[in-house]
Amino acid sequence: MLLTYLDEQQWLALSEAQQKDEIARCQPHVQRLAASGKILGGAPLYPTSTAATIRVHDGKRLLTDGPFAETREQLGGYTLIDARDRDEAIEIEASFLGDGSMATIEVRPIVELGPDLSVQPATAGVTGDKA
Repeated sequence: MLLTYLDEQQWLALSEAQQKDEIARCQPHVQRLAASGKILGGAPLYPTSTAATIRVHDGKRLLTDGPFAETREQLGGYTLIDARDRDEAIEIEASFLGDGSMATIEVRPIVELGPDLSVQPATAGVTGDKA
């Protein structure tokens, strides 16, 4: 999985045309990956001001508007990819970023569960399978 982080305030300070230009820079890459079957899904996320954080403590639900963590960069979107290993996932991720990109992309393997909900061997973090 590719997790895309960015400085939300910097993004929101861009004009609509500038935001569209930033998104358009990724389109050829996204189209190539989609045609090759490497992209399984993904989407941008609304700003953190629309988030809700939920916890349960002593049997009571605690709801906080907004994000839980105060950080310089916020999760701005995700992309689910099919990569044979970590190296291929990093190669796919690197082609999303260009000079001056506003984003930071984290590559993180997904834990696969067996039919009995047991965690399958951790091959994705070592050899790759899915990212």
